[in-house]
Amino acid sequence: MLYIIGFVCILVAVAVLFYYKPHYIPKGFSNQKVIITDTGTFKDADGSRPNIIIILGDDVGYDAIAANGNQSFATPNIDRMAKEGMNFTQCYGSPLCSPSRVMLVTGKYSFRNFKEWGVMDPKEKTFANILRDAGYATYVAGKWQFDGGHNSITSFGFSGYCVWDALEYDTHGSIYKNPRTYENGVFSTKEANTNKFGDDIFTDRILSFIQKNKTKNFLVYYPIGLCHPPFTPTPDDPEFAAWVNGGKESDSSFFPSMVKYMDKKTGQIIDSIKAWNLYNNTIIMFVGDNGTPKGVSYYYDGKLTTGRKGSTTSAGTHVPFMVTWPNTIKPAQVNNNLIDFTDFLPTIAEAVGLTVPASHGVIDGKSFYAQLTGQPSKPRDWIFCDFNAHNGSNSKLTRWVQDTTYKLYDVSEKLYNIVLDPEEKNPIHPSSITPEEEKIKKHLQHTMNKLHN
Repeated sequence: MLYIIGFVCILVAVAVLFYYKPHYIPKGFSNQKVIITDTGTFKDADGSRPNIIIILGDDVGYDAIAANGNQSFATPNIDRMAKEGMNFTQCYGSPLCSPSRVMLVTGKYSFRNFKEWGVMDPKEKTFANILRDAGYATYVAGKWQFDGGHNSITSFGFSGYCVWDALEYDTHGSIYKNPRTYENGVFSTKEANTNKFGDDIFTDRILSFIQKNKTKNFLVYYPIGLCHPPFTPTPDDPEFAAWVNGGKESDSSFFPSMVKYMDKKTGQIIDSIKAWNLYNNTIIMFVGDNGTPKGVSYYYDGKLTTGRKGSTTSAGTHVPFMVTWPNTIKPAQVNNNLIDFTDFLPTIAEAVGLTVPASHGVIDGKSFYAQLTGQPSKPRDWIFCDFNAHNGSNSKLTRWVQDTTYKLYDVSEKLYNIVLDPEEKNPIHPSSITPEEEKIKKHLQHTMNKLHN
């Protein structure tokens, strides 16, 4: 009888261990308890894994944010992020949005996977794949721009979505007033979004998603529509009610209001996260995708400036980047280290205790997680860009490597001091190059040579 009782006890113990066995223990969180619940989702038992929110501003250069020296646009909520967290002053993307976005979500340089404007290879994996596989609830709202509709959105790691530009060759109209949104595999009707504003819809969907997943870990990717052309009034402008898409389609005088409304939507998300007691354990990132649009003028550091989106100079690639995470990041920090758009994926993976799976292939990014947490780290000393805007026969391929002072172009072999010559009008002549500059040039060229098509 004792043998039978003992045998039954062993069976019960084995069953309990099997049912409650840890499914995922991330790197650096060895004491964390993560189990499979009866709903089939993961549960972070002690709440130590952070939530992630990434807000990607469209056509918002470094110089468009007041905290970075802009004197024409109001950005109090993004400025608040700089005060409550870390402001990176040397973050760089591509001169245009589509290649920047592919780099951001995949962690790879464009020569590896940028094949066509607005289309991402269905075989690619993103940071959302990594987090969804680790049990995170994942959601994307805003400007999709990766093509493929429902199949691509879900295969790229997002379980829920409400987007615009779901299919590259679909006639999708304006993202602003009366937008044609795409949700659960279906486009909205004209009547459903009449007199509504795209980023109001997207923000509401995001907040609804977060409310439903407050007790879980979540990832939100918000490629906000603002502030890409056409320049139009926002709901806070008196002109909004009578504005007709397809009439006077773009008026750059509305750009300051668009920046302000983008900041307002950012603040709405932050304030909601705080009200729901999620702020301390949520990493919130705000980053731009490329420079401020051409044709938009504003004062920056006391000088009248014009946007240079599309340019390979710093004015076209230098973007704002702020991160808050009160549990970990000390407030009011300014970080002057170089950040490359490929760095986001490995950073997000490390922040939740993961390494990037081998199935993602070559990852070019370097995690800056240790910089967020104040741990010893070796920041990157160069960034690289392979820029071929539309990847067609009429599109020029431009490649360069730069550090915080010097920039070297591949084919022309022109070297610029981008601190003294930010508009890149005067390459350093071979006859006047110093021995130290020659050494730097060779280092940059060697770095570029390792990155082949």
